[in-house]
Amino acid sequence: MSDRKLSDWITAFMRLTENTEPAPLFRKWTAISVLACALRRKCRIDWGSLTFYPNLYVVLVGPSGCRKGTAMDPGYDIASEIPDIKLAAEATTREALIRQLEKANYTETDLSTGEMQFHSSLTIWSQELTVFLGYHNRQLMADLCDWYDCRSRWKYETKTQGINEIVGVWVHLHAATTPDLIQTSIPLDAIGGGLTSRMVMVYEPSKGKIVSYPELTSEQVALKQQLIIDLGHINNMKGAFKYTEGFMNKWVDWYSSTNGNPPFKDHRFTGYFERRPTHVMKLSMIMSASRRDCIKRNEMVVTADDLELAIATLEETEIKMPNVFSGVGRAKTADLYPQLTAEIAASGEIEVQELMARFYRDTDQRELEVMLGVLEYMGSIKMTRGTSGETRVKFIGDCKLPSNFDPGKEETNG
Repeated sequence: MSDRKLSDWITAFMRLTENTEPAPLFRKWTAISVLACALRRKCRIDWGSLTFYPNLYVVLVGPSGCRKGTAMDPGYDIASEIPDIKLAAEATTREALIRQLEKANYTETDLSTGEMQFHSSLTIWSQELTVFLGYHNRQLMADLCDWYDCRSRWKYETKTQGINEIVGVWVHLHAATTPDLIQTSIPLDAIGGGLTSRMVMVYEPSKGKIVSYPELTSEQVALKQQLIIDLGHINNMKGAFKYTEGFMNKWVDWYSSTNGNPPFKDHRFTGYFERRPTHVMKLSMIMSASRRDCIKRNEMVVTADDLELAIATLEETEIKMPNVFSGVGRAKTADLYPQLTAEIAASGEIEVQELMARFYRDTDQRELEVMLGVLEYMGSIKMTRGTSGETRVKFIGDCKLPSNFDPGKEETNG
């Protein structure tokens, strides 16, 4: 590990992708995913009777054109340079995916115990979550739920060979979708539980900036090679992470304070709130591996600083997370909210008459007025009357939902 070139891998990846249009949060979570698929099941934290592995289900969510795929591409290119990292096909059947997982088998020597380890570690990298999941594919979603927990043995039945078994399951997911397509691939009654409760949803309403010519400088070309070299070193890490006393003390304080105190109120994220500590523990390993000095005295170590960075990264992501399900709900106009918000955000300020002209195929004047009223109530927009009597709508920012607002309830007449 002393041969690593970069002091921090995630920071260097952010520098590499600085001259691109995706929002910083999309780029950061792509870097996190690349590190996760290098650590695989061969790294872990033993926490009393529990064991945590560094796999996550990361989904970049935003309207079309916000550069989700552009954010994912550099990470895929770098991960593809490491032969040990097995990446699943973007579009595949359940049976083919299980075969890929079965073939992604490894034999490792646990450096902390000297014991032989057998595991099947696979990363799913899909720029279109809807394409990967298919339409309401409950069986595949159930499989992903099983795999998230990294079972020691996972059994499945085939048509010709009976019951087969995969040893040491580890699956990481890095995907992208739009708010309105979430309800296309995931049944409404499954939102909030099951698979979605295991996902870290990273929402951005638009691209981060405009880059007319995304040129790589000579320094960035060299930086990419250093990232690949260092990822190779990270790929060689194996065994259990030890934790410092500072890590333990900070964990106890944070875990106690977050219990029963969610970062925002939305009944569709209840399952996610219960898994926040798991996400933070997994992120702590990844933040440690990102550092050049993560190994001390021949041991991999997570510190209080790693935990603090993991918590800060998740909390930063949660600020916009309520917008993920803005297109999901029983209200008949639920799917229009993200489109309407994106249109206003892109314009900065726009007349209501112009909005009506753009959305007349999907809604009528009264429904548009109701939706704009809701967005203003949530603090996302502000409506003003112009000097000529026209009503103008100005985008303020991503809304913070009031505690008594439930976007999943049906709209009522009157």
